Amino acid sequence: MRQTCLVLLCASGLLLVGLPAWALEFTADQVTKIDGRTHKANIYYRDTMWRIEHHSMGPVNVSIVRKDKQVVWLLLSRMKHFKTMPYSPEQNLRVSEQLEGEVSRQEIGTEVREGHPTILYEVTTKQGEQVEVYYQWIATDIHFPMKLARKDGSWIVEYQHVKLRSVSDYLFNLPVNFQPLEDFDKQETPGPIGPGM
Repeated sequence: MRQTCLVLLCASGLLLVGLPAWALEFTADQVTKIDGRTHKANIYYRDTMWRIEHHSMGPVNVSIVRKDKQVVWLLLSRMKHFKTMPYSPEQNLRVSEQLEGEVSRQEIGTEVREGHPTILYEVTTKQGEQVEVYYQWIATDIHFPMKLARKDGSWIVEYQHVKLRSVSDYLFNLPVNFQPLEDFDKQETPGPIGPGM
């Protein structure tokens, strides 16, 4: 009986090795500081798609990034319109433990952030000839980067209230009653506009 259980455990372990890694799904509050200006947003994330609900004033209050479709939809909720933009790798959220172009990583210390034990690293990246140095706080219990900051302090992104959980598909789709902004532009401009108008 004991041998049968051992064989079954080994067999199931081998089956699990062949399965793909689980996709990262989470919700969080994001605080970004760029050159002294703070921006807040709610993030809903799944590996190839994410939704950003912006807290700042402006016409665009939701961005939906669909890396799988290579598009970004900017939602103008008050007008019930959306604008489609091409996806660009610069729009990626930096939520993996390893940074793109990483060439070195040095552990500096430990800290508790948002109730999670974290390890603070100094990470150097290289893109072509450009070298950047970051500080990165990785939560050891959930394997998630809670904070990332350029060493010079000019750019910081921090995640708060991180919850690893499944995220509904509908958050990554266009609302059915929204119209393309291009159609709105056509309605607003009945004829061609001359130069200087």
